[in-house]
Parts: sequence; structure tokens; C-alpha cells
Amino acid sequence: MRIDQRWRLGVTVLALVALVGAACGDDTEEAPSGGGESAVEKFPGDTTMGEIQEKGEIIVGTKFDVPLFGFKNPQSGEVEGFDPELAQLVADRLGVDLVLEEAITDNRIPFLEEGTVDLVFSTMTITTDRDAEIDFSRPYYIAHGRTLTTQDSGITDAASTAGKTVCTALDSTYQLEVLPKQMPDADHKIVDSYSECFALLQRGEVDAMVTDDVILAGFLQQDDSLDIVGDELTTDPYGAGVQEGDTEFADFVSGVIEDTFEDGTWQGLYDEWIGKYTGQTGEDPAEVTLEDALKIYPCSETC
Repeated sequence: MRIDQRWRLGVTVLALVALVGAACGDDTEEAPSGGGESAVEKFPGDTTMGEIQEKGEIIVGTKFDVPLFGFKNPQSGEVEGFDPELAQLVADRLGVDLVLEEAITDNRIPFLEEGTVDLVFSTMTITTDRDAEIDFSRPYYIAHGRTLTTQDSGITDAASTAGKTVCTALDSTYQLEVLPKQMPDADHKIVDSYSECFALLQRGEVDAMVTDDVILAGFLQQDDSLDIVGDELTTDPYGAGVQEGDTEFADFVSGVIEDTFEDGTWQGLYDEWIGKYTGQTGEDPAEVTLEDALKIYPCSETC
């Protein structure tokens, strides 16, 4: 089954992104203030919001190698995408500068626990196991798991991955849930980032990679010998992560996200970063609560 041809719109900068990955420059990028129009509220100094305002910047973990959602533009050196845009809105609401720190799937939660970052916007699926270690905002995006493979691989669905090598990222829901349960007879290749999986797939060292459809859509722009195949494997509500127990900060971030639903900002960002490449309208995250999201991935490991 071939993916809609609208997903193959040419985007020159995206063709370079997978080659950049984590090797592009420094791990930390300062982003200029986005000049949001919302009034800046002054918060008490004993709150996370007040502490961030006191230091004058918020450090947000995001991916640097995922086209559409968070990638470091090799031409401008800026980190761009849907997640950085949402992070900028949070910074604007606090009236502080935004500093972006590269956060891959495996280190997102440790970065929060260690205080390396204040907040994470990094295509992170809300799960009950993760919620036992950190706190989440309300969902801000609904992705679905799919499979990316070459046109001649013979892979058409999860069952046909038997005996094939399938790649995904370390500590992702795909490593922990999808591969063992839906592709148990495949050989599992686990690497640090999805851009590594993509490079392995292009070199023929793996037969397929599995992750969220919107991540695969970005990679698909770069190689017309690939296809997204099979049915949806998962439903993945993304949430912003904060330190465990900081419900006040999580509520603040959730409020910023909810405002984007109400004032049209979310739809504008979706159209700019996702819709124009996928040709799809996307699933409305405003209809999904945090409680709904947690039911999708019940506790299986850490809680």
C-alpha cells in the first residue's frame, strides 16, 4: 500500500536533515523570543514558573533530527519544527528566552530528573510507566505508529516482518511495546535515534523502521524508494514532560496548550509544519484528556 503522494512534496532542507542528526554543532541552541502577544504573568519565586522568570530563560529538551517536529536546519543552524514552536509559546508566556537542548528518546526523562532541562517537548508519548517517573501536560498531538520500508522488501504489515530486521529507538514505546507484541518474529535493531534507523534503512542494513507516522512522514520526503505500509500499529498521544510532582508547572503548560486550541494557533502550526507535507487534517488532540491518554498505555514496568 503506497502512501498518499502528497506526502512526497519536495522540501530541500528536509533532504539534508537526516545527515545532520546529533552531530550538528553544539547540543544547545538559543532561540530568539517569538514575540507572543499573550500578557506575561509574574509568578511567585517559589514556583517553577517564578524560578524560570528569575533566571530569564527556559531550557527545553527537544529532538534535533526529526523532520517536521524538531530538526536542526543545516542552512540556518536553527532548530525548527512543531515542538520548538510550542516551546516558544511557553517561553513567551513566561516572558523569558528559549534555550533548546537536544533530547533524544533515551535521555528525555533523565534530563528532567537531573534538572538538565526545565521542560521536554520531544515527540514523547504519554504512558503510565513514564508518568510514574515524570509528570505530563495534557496531550498536544495524536500520532499513530506505522512502518517505513523499501518498496521491494516484501513487508506489507506487521506479520510480514517475520525474519526481517526492524529498527526503532532505544526506550521508545516501539522497543518496549510494539516490537515484542506485534513483531515478535522480526530481528530487532535498537539504536539511539530515529535518524540512525533511517540511515540504516537507506543503506540496506535493516529492512524497516517503526515509529510514529508523523516522524516517518518527514523521512519519507527524502527518499522516494521508501513506503509507509500496513495498518496503524499504535495511538500515541504526545505530552510535554515536567519533573515528577510539579503539577503546578504541568498545569501551566497545559493551559498554554489549551489556549492554542482555542485561538487557532495550534491549527496554524499544524498546517505549517505537518499538514502541508502529509496532506492530512490530523486528529484533534483537544478531544483527548490526560486521563484518556494514560489508558492507552497502562502500567507495565515502573509503576
